[in-house]
Amino acid sequence: MSINNNVFDNVLDLIGNTPLIRLSSMTSDFKGDYLAKVEAFNPGHSTKDRIALYIIEEAERRGILKPGDTIIETTSGNTGFSLAMVSVIKGYECILAVSSKSSPDKIDMLRSMGAKVYVCPAHVAADDPRSYYEVAKSLHQEIKDSVYINQYFNELNIEAHYKTTGPEIWNQTEGRITHLVACSGTGGTISGTARFLKEQNPDVKIIGVDAYGSVLKKYHETKEFDEKEIYPYRIEGLGKNLIPTATDFDQIDKFIKVTDEESAHTARDIAKQEGLFVGYTSGAAFQAVKQLNEQGEFNTDDVIVILFPDHGSRYMSKIFSDKWMEEQGFFDSINKVTVKTVQYIK
Repeated sequence: MSINNNVFDNVLDLIGNTPLIRLSSMTSDFKGDYLAKVEAFNPGHSTKDRIALYIIEEAERRGILKPGDTIIETTSGNTGFSLAMVSVIKGYECILAVSSKSSPDKIDMLRSMGAKVYVCPAHVAADDPRSYYEVAKSLHQEIKDSVYINQYFNELNIEAHYKTTGPEIWNQTEGRITHLVACSGTGGTISGTARFLKEQNPDVKIIGVDAYGSVLKKYHETKEFDEKEIYPYRIEGLGKNLIPTATDFDQIDKFIKVTDEESAHTARDIAKQEGLFVGYTSGAAFQAVKQLNEQGEFNTDDVIVILFPDHGSRYMSKIFSDKWMEEQGFFDSINKVTVKTVQYIK
């Protein structure tokens, strides 16, 4: 804990209590009040700080995790960074199995925090021995005194947000929230937050954002896992090719899908129009809001909270790279950033 209001013992004391920021420019023609929960204000620059600290401290409390142990996890980048950060402070070794879809920036950041990183192919089945799920499991079996966080199937993932994100949003909106729009990957963020909000007011509508190429939306609607839904897509930390038990589908009212291309452009627009430098999934979340607005989802008196999961610095070699956007066929003249070189004459 901090010794006073101005000094903190370490970065872990700064996790949580992230701000709500009103989005004014991009929503000027929309009905309702739009508030972004900007999780980049966490010290690890993402919402995953919350689950990393909560799960590790709960494992310590239960005697599962002991000094000198090794933490192992499957991650698209953000959870891994948060776990590495907590491990630095608490003195644990950290080994991460990372999807090759993760940006080089994220992978470099993991290594810079002292984590050992295994990069695994993204576009393989979840039960393929090369997948990051299976690699993490194998490492856990091989390494003595290791703890596998297993965020996709860990109830504590939900509990962390039930105890932190949900109450924060409820208090920050003074209970006026009518809609929560959040991306769903592991599902812990949306599920835990939704569980708390619906306990306060069952009428709060929870809308999950899914990717084309992911199985979550159809599973929510039919309770059937359809492998035909699965195909490669570019957004990191959104959607899944399996059904995580950390997703409480009963708490989610509906899903909406967004495209890679529109989400990338929307993330860039958020920076240029709202001054918020946020990541790919933040673009996906606001792209969903745009689509929902076009569908007439919102009314004038509604208070819509959109969860922005992480910081734009994690995507410098992807959506904020002109070269990468061009390579994906995403670029157009409106979104392209022009850089001019000025020669000075002495």
